[in-house]
Amino acid sequence: MSLRERVAQLVMIPFYGEDPGSRTAAWKEFQRLAREVRVGGLVLLNRVQYGTVRNAEPHAAAAFVNRMQRQAPVPLIVAGDFERGASMRVAGAPRYPFAMAYGAMGDLAATRALGAATAREARALGVHWIFAPVADVNNNPDNPIINTRSFGENPEAVAAHVRAFIEGAKSGPHARVLVTLKHFPGHGDTATDSHLGLAGVTADRNRLDRVELGPFRAGIAAGADAVMTAHITVPALEPRPIPATVSRAVLTGLLREELGFRGIIATDAMDMQGLTAQFPGGEAAVRALEAGADLLLIPPRPEEAIGAVVAAVKSGRLSARRIEESVARILAAKVRAGLHRRKLADLEAIADVLDSPEDLERAQAHAEAALTLVKNAASALPLQNPGAACYVVLAENRSGIQGRRFADEVRRRQPKASLSLLDPALPDTELEAAANRASQCDSAVIAAFVSVAAYRGDVALAGGYPKLVETLLAGGKPVVLVSLGNPYLLRRFPGVAAYLAAFSTMPASEAAAVKALFSEIPPRGRLPVTIPGLAKIGDGIQLSRTRRQTERSPGF
Repeated sequence: MSLRERVAQLVMIPFYGEDPGSRTAAWKEFQRLAREVRVGGLVLLNRVQYGTVRNAEPHAAAAFVNRMQRQAPVPLIVAGDFERGASMRVAGAPRYPFAMAYGAMGDLAATRALGAATAREARALGVHWIFAPVADVNNNPDNPIINTRSFGENPEAVAAHVRAFIEGAKSGPHARVLVTLKHFPGHGDTATDSHLGLAGVTADRNRLDRVELGPFRAGIAAGADAVMTAHITVPALEPRPIPATVSRAVLTGLLREELGFRGIIATDAMDMQGLTAQFPGGEAAVRALEAGADLLLIPPRPEEAIGAVVAAVKSGRLSARRIEESVARILAAKVRAGLHRRKLADLEAIADVLDSPEDLERAQAHAEAALTLVKNAASALPLQNPGAACYVVLAENRSGIQGRRFADEVRRRQPKASLSLLDPALPDTELEAAANRASQCDSAVIAAFVSVAAYRGDVALAGGYPKLVETLLAGGKPVVLVSLGNPYLLRRFPGVAAYLAAFSTMPASEAAAVKALFSEIPPRGRLPVTIPGLAKIGDGIQLSRTRRQTERSPGF
């Protein structure tokens, strides 16, 4: 390979799961990048249209990958952010809960099973590299981008779950999948979304060693193939106000030399403003390689990045040896993934993997085991008279599926229940009407969705929802708040009678919450984080029995 082709092997470009026709401009550009530019890999992302996130159709995504593999002179390595299984990017896959739900379960076998399922799904789709597990310790309640993506705030517990995920992903016949620790050196103690700006961790080195770095050490020891960088400043490690992604002190000094990591160092997406606001694309690519990175993930203009790196080598700014080290790691990873023997996905086998009844049952069981009852004044839960309660669902947008499973499960049990399925785009008058309807019931159950999303910037209830909740609280009747997502929501509404945390916005978590409300299952989880001033890590009210158990055992 020429110098330019070797540099191109270090670049990974995005695709969105569509399979465009061979005469379209989109396909011709992808074909050129694979055949002529010879980029090293692809990463599957969600398509966002009109504010709605759309997952890829699995067969279309795999068919596109196969077509691209046929174009590439060197097999492409394909990656995906499958933090909660392939469902994070692909429609139709079992929807596992978020990582923090596994922290609430405290069940390492469940996390191990998640890792194994994720590996199966990935390889079925033609994906060889999982950008998971998240090794960040979420010890900042205001963190807008990690939050439920983390296993929790206890570094030892996070480390244990990181190890378990890796063990699962590397078990059985799918052991050739690559796994990634992210986001180094730890993104949990930040209050800024690095997609929007440059976040920072101000902890001293002792605290970093004690908290942030522990899960990364554990993951490296467990055999992680890659570590992804964070676009954050860490003054205790790098005194200059630059992202860790471009800091030699962080990537080479700490990660390579001190922690002894020999695998691939991948940048976080290079189109994020935490990096682009500091350096233009070509300069960022050069600086990342100078710092010790191997993979340039989604540079805004890939050919500009490749050209800048080639120019840096020719000028002597970057050594040819530095490039060869990274190329060798990328090519070795392709061999470990078995790409020299098989590079095409079996399209006929995808349904058998993604439509697994066992995995669907497992995802539901995990969601149920994670439910954590944080507050329960006057034994508001389980509901004593579910038919006399009003149910208000606060979905994050009108076009998604959020809340539909919750509503269906409630109506299946109480067909005549008063139920409002809302979205934040509704005018204040309609939100006020929903609050008035709910105030007529004996109690109000609010199912609130607050997910973590890139470029959102916060993890608060959207639109006029806070006013609606405050109106119901002011009415004096019991309000039960079910948090489907951000567990820190209780800080905003401490006056609720009961607070049930699911740590996840997945449909399985919606169904699990309804089961708990109707006394069919007891909440068994324990908080994996502290809710400042209200609940401490490890808290979780354990109800002794469900209504069904009581009915079976009248003499209890």
